Parts: sequence; structure tokens; C-alpha cells
Amino acid sequence: MSALLEVTDLVKHYKLPRDSLLRPAPVVHALNGVSFTLEAGKSLGIVGESGSGKSTLARLVMALEVPSAGRVTLLGRDLHALPASDLRAARRDFQMVFQDPYGSLDPRQRIEHIVAEPLPAMPPAERRRQVADALDAVGLRAADLEKYPHEFSGGQRQRIAIARALITRPKLIVADEPVSALDVSVQAQVLNLLQDLRAQFGLAYLFISHDLAVVDHVCDEVAVMREGRIVEQGSPERLFRQPAHPYTRALVAAAPHARRAAAVGSSRVAADRS
Repeated sequence: MSALLEVTDLVKHYKLPRDSLLRPAPVVHALNGVSFTLEAGKSLGIVGESGSGKSTLARLVMALEVPSAGRVTLLGRDLHALPASDLRAARRDFQMVFQDPYGSLDPRQRIEHIVAEPLPAMPPAERRRQVADALDAVGLRAADLEKYPHEFSGGQRQRIAIARALITRPKLIVADEPVSALDVSVQAQVLNLLQDLRAQFGLAYLFISHDLAVVDHVCDEVAVMREGRIVEQGSPERLFRQPAHPYTRALVAAAPHARRAAAVGSSRVAADRS
């Protein structure tokens, strides 16, 4: 398979406010030369502790921030070199699912408006049909179109967020800690949904998580980040069973086995329809 996403020597530095007029502004080195490729239809997990650069990487891949150096290329297009109009058009091919299913949905808007947000202008009847199809794909009903976010559980809200990401039929979904705010019992249902959608639509995932069990369940390959760098990369079977880098070994040793059992549970999508 050809590369869908190529990240090349990605660097991101943030300047902090000066604490003295006599000293230069301090700089945070969030990313320090990150490179990887992701093939169409595959899933790459990015793991590491808080502050390792995972979420910064997600924002740069989504072209929500500009890198200090390096490139993000999707389907052969350098996203950060595109004019604004071309970048808006390119966003049909990549969407994001955020961590917080409560904060990522506008509480003042009905579900139809929220899910249809990434769509271009089209006749209302066609827009409504596409939203209903997206909700059906994530295990919700067309009757939910008229409801508001507060009428749904946390797991259902994340399904709505996934429907919004899915509605443009993207090639890539960037998922930044998409189940960490959910109860453990609901996590397995959402992870199984993501797996089902990947098989159905040929999606690729860039899956950001601190939870090794979640990444083990979902991803074909894993990259371990520390202090803005990838220190080890490989299949979950190798990294989590025979880690080579000391930092990876420390992460594996600290991973609670109870979370692994929950993540690989047999709950399926239909269990959360109610």
C-alpha cells in the first residue's frame, strides 16, 4: 500500500512569556524531529506520558497549528503549504475526534447541525439524509437528529462526535484520547465501533493515547514518544511483549492489566444503542 500520511522531521517550539526583560523568552520544545508514515486503511498508535508531545503532534497533523519545521503530507499534499481555500477542501479527507465528548459538542445546537458541520453547502434534504446515514453507521437513530447533546450519555456523545468525523467519508481520522473520558465499560463499545467503521469504510487512524491496552486493541503499529521524539516503533506484539527501549519497558511495566481486560472485552456496538 502507498503512504496516506507522511510526517517528516516535524518540529514544534513554543515561546513562553518572558519572566524578565533581561533574559530571552523561554522556549518549550514540544516536538523535536518526529517522522513516520501511515498507510491507507492502517492504524498507528502514538503513546507516551503527558507532556511527551502526543497532542501537539495531533494538532500539527490536523493543520490546526503551524510547525516550526518539517512537513505533514496527506495524499501527496503538504498541508501546511496549502492556501486556505485548498486546505478547507482538503479537510474532507481528514477529520478529528477529540478527547472530551462533553466539551467537543456545542450544547446549543441540535445533533443534525453538529454532525453536518463539516459538510459543504447542499440542499437541506440531502444534508439531513447524510446526517441520518452517519448516525446509523455509529449505532444511533435518525430520530436523534432533533435532540441536543445533553440528552445523550457520554458514550453516545462520543458516537455523535465520530459521526461528525465520518460524514465527509475521510481517508484519515485523528483520534486524540477518544475514550479516556469514558467509563471503562463504555470504552470497549466505542473501540469496537472504531474497528467496525475502519473495516467498513477503509479508514486509517492516527490514535493518540496514554493507555497501552487501548492501543494494543486498535492499532497495527505503535510509536512511543518521549520528550518530543519517537524512541521506539513497531507492532504492538513486539513493543508490548519485548520492548527494546528502557522508556517503553517502563510504560509496559506500569500498565494496569485490568484496563487491558476491559479494552479487549466482547461488548459490541449494538449494546449501546439505548
